[in-house]
Amino acid sequence: MDPLGAPSQFVDIDTLPGWTDAYEAKQLDSQQNPVGKAQIDVRSPFPYRKDINEKIILWKGDVALLNCTAIVNTSNESLTDKNPVSESIFMHAGPDLKDELLKLKGCRTGEAKLTKGFNLAARFIIHTVGPKYKSRYRTAAESSLYSCYRNVLQLAKEQAMCSVGFCVINSLKRCYPLEDATHIALRTVRRFLEIHGETLEKVVFAVSELEEATYQKLLPLYFPRSLEEEIQSLPYLPADIGNAEGEPVVPERQIRITEKPGVPDDASDEEGLEADLSFIGSHAFARMEGDVDKQRRLILQGQLSEAALQKQHQRNYNRWLCQARAEDLSDIASLKALYQTGVDNCGRTVMVVVGRNIPVTLIDMEKALLYFIHVMDHIAVKEYVLVYFHTLTNDYNQLDSNFLKKLYDVVDAKYKRNLKALYFVHPTFRSKVSAWFFTTFTVSGLKDKIHYVESLQQLFAAIPPEQIDLPPFVLEYDARENGPYYSSYPPSPDL
Repeated sequence: MDPLGAPSQFVDIDTLPGWTDAYEAKQLDSQQNPVGKAQIDVRSPFPYRKDINEKIILWKGDVALLNCTAIVNTSNESLTDKNPVSESIFMHAGPDLKDELLKLKGCRTGEAKLTKGFNLAARFIIHTVGPKYKSRYRTAAESSLYSCYRNVLQLAKEQAMCSVGFCVINSLKRCYPLEDATHIALRTVRRFLEIHGETLEKVVFAVSELEEATYQKLLPLYFPRSLEEEIQSLPYLPADIGNAEGEPVVPERQIRITEKPGVPDDASDEEGLEADLSFIGSHAFARMEGDVDKQRRLILQGQLSEAALQKQHQRNYNRWLCQARAEDLSDIASLKALYQTGVDNCGRTVMVVVGRNIPVTLIDMEKALLYFIHVMDHIAVKEYVLVYFHTLTNDYNQLDSNFLKKLYDVVDAKYKRNLKALYFVHPTFRSKVSAWFFTTFTVSGLKDKIHYVESLQQLFAAIPPEQIDLPPFVLEYDARENGPYYSSYPPSPDL
């Protein structure tokens, strides 16, 4: 604590000049030389928004000194990284922060976790882990860095925070090119403020002297402060500006999900119930579903069209999704039976299912289904793979075929279309037979996606070991059965 009467070392963000304030002189010039109407017709994908610009602050200084609701700490998976940002935060926060971090049991790459600020001026610290950059896995690194910024902002929104102070998450130790990382940081914040701007009052980018020039150069691309600056910045925007939320898009994968000419039904899969209803008008009477009992009779008689069946299925799925979002599923989440990890060699999201963590006879399986939908709904909108660890499961962990059939029938079409591979790790003969019967006689289109994996070495051929968090018992079992696999990446400590 500062001595009585001494000036505080902490910096109140309300005293810092905003991004718009630093441009007043140029705005006066632009009024004298207004932009022509022909130029205004060509608008940037990041148009001039005064309301958003007023939320942005670029400040050269130590993020640990900011007096705001939360500041961001960049660290490693065990939250023990020795970098200038972390060391300053630890020094100013005091010894209680280390004790608090032990309770978090680490943090996966791309995730964000919350602690108190302790002796800091900031009330909270949001800890996140940036990716290690390798040119071979650029797509994976971009997706992970996007997740860092997005998850920090989402956490701030959920906790009703007024202001967030960002450090530069991509540390020099992790070799991420500064300019590439800055593009991702700025566009992710910009897109978030476009959608959820009412939830945050201020976003501060705290940079070092080395980083300041890059941020000064790129900020006008995503936060232009006048129409003139918007037009001038347009030629300098990169080819990949991400999707509507700023997430990186892989062009070769995007081609595969575009609409097929003459097949409008695909659009309903992507856009959901609102797109279905848009075909019949917006008037209240036009949006009525009609006689539900009659529709059910027609379905049984095989007289309802394929499009109507798809709409009916979409409505059912939306009801499940709404219930999943409203229900308290913390007891299912605590099992750690389903979680997101990194990406595979093709840049696709990897989801892990741990069979031994599913006590089928002790939990409410309908809640388990709701939890699966809650977690997977935003994952399944793009290509993904599943890794199922059958390791050391017993009769108490065996998912009933009726449950799997119900799950397969309930989920949206995007789940089935975008699932590109299911890696069945450490299968037994019995489980292979059961899977064959299930995929042959119960569901269709899944058999060709299943890959039986006898050892982790085989799995790592498709998914790099640093991109998947392995339960310790899986590693131990594999070492006993197949010999140890030597890797510099330890298993996740909280699984």
